[in-house]
Amino acid sequence: MEAKQAKFTIGQVVKHRMFSFRGVIFDVDPEFANTEEWWLAIPENMRPRKDQPFYHLLAENAQTHYVAYVSQQNLLADESGEPVQHPEVADYFGEFKGGQYVILSSHAN
Repeated sequence: MEAKQAKFTIGQVVKHRMFSFRGVIFDVDPEFANTEEWWLAIPENMRPRKDQPFYHLLAENAQTHYVAYVSQQNLLADESGEPVQHPEVADYFGEFKGGQYVILSSHAN
């Protein structure tokens, strides 16, 4: 099966479709690239397909900041226009404008 086109971009702020967290994308895998153990730990009724882009997020919820690995099918664009408060944002991104972060040249492909 051919991998799907990435719907979201590095620097874009997104939110999870089912869980209460949001984050900024700092990397994209064209298809699943984590461990089988990680994938199998997801409840079967919620387990995403592997043949789609997966996104690395600097994520936050009401309690904490962390790094998340999320399938495209479980993400939505965050329309709040609010920046992400994750402490590592400045390591990857500069200015936040128009709801999007500008990637630092040291992290650009």
